Amino acid sequence: MDENNVQVNIDGKDYSINKNVNFLKFLELNNIKVPHVCYQENLGPIETCDVCIVEAEGRLTRSCSLKPVDGMKIVTDSRRVKEAQIEATNVILKNHDLYCTICENNNGDCDLHNTVLSLKMDIQKYPFKEKPYKVDETNPFYRYDPNQCILCGRCVEACQEVQVNETLSIDWNREIPRVIWDNDVPINDSSCVSCGHCVTVCPVNALMEKPMLGEAGFFTSFSDNTKQMMIKSVKSLEPFIGMGPIMGISNIESKLRESQIKKTKTVCTFCGVGCSFEMWTKGRKILKVQPSPESPANGISTCIKGKFGWDFVNSKERLTTPLIRENGKFRKATWEEALSKVASRLTEIKEKYGGDSLMFIASSKGTNEESYLVQKMARQIFHTNNVDNSSRFCQAPATTGLWRTVGYGGDSGSMRDIYESKLILIVGSNTAESHPVIATRVKRAHKMNGQKLIVADLRKHEMANRADIFLHPAPGTDLVWISAITKYIIDNKWHDTKFIEEKVNNFEAYYRSLDRFTMEFAEKTTGIKKDLLIKVAETIHQSPTMCILWAMGVTQQDYGSDTSTAISNLLLVTGNYGKPGCGSYPLRGHNNVQGASDFGAMNAYFPGYQRVDNDSARKKFEIAWNTQLPSKPGFDNNTCLEAVKNGNIKGMYVIGEELVETGSDSNFIRKRLEELDFLVVEDLFLSETASYADVVLPAAASLEKEGTFDNTERRIQRLYKVFEPVEGSRPDWEIVQDIARLAGADWNYKHPSEIMLEAASLAPIFQHVSYDRLEGFKSLQWPMNEDGTDTPILYLKDFHFPDGKAFLYPLEWRPMVTVEAEFDLHLNNGRILEHFHEGNETYKSPGISEKVPSSFLEVSPELARERGIETGDYVRVTSKYGSVKKRVLVTDRVSGKELYMPMNAIGDEGVNILTGRTMDPDSHTPSYKDLYVKIEKLKDKGTGSPLPRTNPRFGHPNPQDGVAVEKKWQRKDYKQIVED
Repeated sequence: MDENNVQVNIDGKDYSINKNVNFLKFLELNNIKVPHVCYQENLGPIETCDVCIVEAEGRLTRSCSLKPVDGMKIVTDSRRVKEAQIEATNVILKNHDLYCTICENNNGDCDLHNTVLSLKMDIQKYPFKEKPYKVDETNPFYRYDPNQCILCGRCVEACQEVQVNETLSIDWNREIPRVIWDNDVPINDSSCVSCGHCVTVCPVNALMEKPMLGEAGFFTSFSDNTKQMMIKSVKSLEPFIGMGPIMGISNIESKLRESQIKKTKTVCTFCGVGCSFEMWTKGRKILKVQPSPESPANGISTCIKGKFGWDFVNSKERLTTPLIRENGKFRKATWEEALSKVASRLTEIKEKYGGDSLMFIASSKGTNEESYLVQKMARQIFHTNNVDNSSRFCQAPATTGLWRTVGYGGDSGSMRDIYESKLILIVGSNTAESHPVIATRVKRAHKMNGQKLIVADLRKHEMANRADIFLHPAPGTDLVWISAITKYIIDNKWHDTKFIEEKVNNFEAYYRSLDRFTMEFAEKTTGIKKDLLIKVAETIHQSPTMCILWAMGVTQQDYGSDTSTAISNLLLVTGNYGKPGCGSYPLRGHNNVQGASDFGAMNAYFPGYQRVDNDSARKKFEIAWNTQLPSKPGFDNNTCLEAVKNGNIKGMYVIGEELVETGSDSNFIRKRLEELDFLVVEDLFLSETASYADVVLPAAASLEKEGTFDNTERRIQRLYKVFEPVEGSRPDWEIVQDIARLAGADWNYKHPSEIMLEAASLAPIFQHVSYDRLEGFKSLQWPMNEDGTDTPILYLKDFHFPDGKAFLYPLEWRPMVTVEAEFDLHLNNGRILEHFHEGNETYKSPGISEKVPSSFLEVSPELARERGIETGDYVRVTSKYGSVKKRVLVTDRVSGKELYMPMNAIGDEGVNILTGRTMDPDSHTPSYKDLYVKIEKLKDKGTGSPLPRTNPRFGHPNPQDGVAVEKKWQRKDYKQIVED
């Protein structure tokens, strides 16, 4: 028998139970119904409600926290147990005015309502007593009603120990306790980041999304006075007729809501975490986003964008008709006319200049199926490998580093491995803002499990503040300190010799290549003290498992591919591949930047990373597509711009990419777009890139189509259509197919599922993938195996090379190019929590714009003193390539002569006005982070901070361990029911 299992008797029947499984969860799995209110599986036992009582060895105890022992006898359905459960529920009802029929939360999932029903309660023993607190409606996205709050503590537990923003607590010392934000301030004045965890887990209507108010239900839109009259009338009848008939009416009303409210599973379209959830809608109104414990990547977690940032879908700025440029101006066109023009002009250019005179850019926000069709159209119809996606601008160097060393260009495990790892090393990633749900897993493990955290970054952001060790290297020197630590580990014989001997090639040559990377050289080059680097090496040596997370702070350096390679080398030397809780995690930026590459929208690879210059791979696609295919890799979406300048690219088809604002050197890109013979842009909005187009095609949003996305974990997930496309727009896959047909292709896809089946038949890593296997919240992590199973953890047996062994890749240190002395400041740039990238979607959300109305420039206190600059001042930021005007925020998040500018700016205020055309020589990713500037203080002065005082960065979190339920138990008015 498994030593973790014990034998128990429940209601006269014997069971074997794993001691590590929550007992209440075990009861649910075995269909033994025990009512509960505060328990939620992602939160674990909170122990505030006392409803889930059972009898264990004759004593009343909470089943959520019960630790069964061998031979224990447990009773769940005795009269004594039911009486205790009813008493606990009556105590809760003192804090909650039960008016379910006119409550927005009467949707079948109210835990208190369902508990009252299951216990068949007839009379409320203790009358509801109103609390002396006002409803807090200050947050733009949700409101808190203390009168309806039952003090279960779910919201606190979610904030303190899942999201770990540590904003919420319950003040148990008050005469009448309540949930408070920070040190008892209005929600909007607190450190609340509007992630929505608290609203998601609230079992009643105390915390509600504002769009739900007055919309969910048939009677909820009534005035407050009318509602109060209805409540009083019904309450007056309760002593005579009991609660049963009243609850019955509310159940009928709840059931009727199913015809009013549609619930559709979808996948988030912002970052690469891949959060999935149900979207609750009424017509085209989005009432709320509801994540589920079964959501494979995120569970109950969301961020401000995924929970509340969907206003762009119904924006009046959406494109609703095709546009054709005539005489320098756009005119409206029919779909037939626009598609015909696109097909004919692309064909003309191909016939005149050859297929390689065309460039196709697939959207990293589109679906896998759409990326597949874009690359198929480029190759099959126009006979060019000039196809790419925006991974070129961010993650291509990480993919290159992993291809060099381990074989697959994706995360080696999943978020579970990140959570379970003993050590996390984060390099060049502001994870809490760029990938906030992944950050929650790290923060929780660090707080709850004793996970060690090392962060290397130019800024002292949240993860740096939480770190056990923080490294601040000189810009662009990560390769040096990583290689020096690797050398130090080998020098001290701390490397995993068995792992290397059995699974890794080229160790000796690689070790010799490290000769230059001494601790002394690293200290001199990076500015990090030798003692601190040794401490990092010792921490890695002492940890049984390590995950390394990195992002654009690494990949957007001059030599991002080499730095990514150095990261993977370190993991190989320490044996941190091919087992749970370890590995490489290059955090993907866009929702489907992984999938766009996976499904072939790359200049050198067919779907499934099969090289175009591989004869057997190419032959397979030639047979399937009935055509000859080019073998030479094409231009990517960065080098294609130089090709436009040189006259090699004449036409371009851009789908869902704001090339002007996200590519490096916006002014250079504008000139290149003007030089094109023909440009077609397919997008939701008239972006700046679209403003240069000859034809603009209005695309459907992700909520308006079906398909799949691949997240940063290589996880394939299905999204369902929430809305019909806004009138006049169409899904990308339909548009691409129609253009292909007009250009002579015999395509006849009726549904995206057919496209997936074709891709799966041609790419071994997707074999056996189908929509049936991705139904609901199911997911699959490629590569798929011949037996139909997927691969949550890579390299458990072999690495993805012919001999099954990884490769230690020698590297050289190539110092950054020196810059003119006048550009004496380093400008870092990146994402900000509230906005996604330049903000062309998130600025459509008034609540998000309220929190962060514009971009700004972070300046260190010491530089501000030196230059006589204060928060709110305007400065001119100038590089070799351009200049922008910005308001200053003086903050210790940056230090010395380092500046930081968030990306959330549009047009001439964007950071890419300042960037140049230097790029990583191996992946061609622009060197966005290697940017030197000068600043000039301007005469005009702003009024106060560029961030409003209601921004959570000005809040004061209140960290504690969960809900502090012991303080409740110590109160004189606590009614003890359990007999522990």
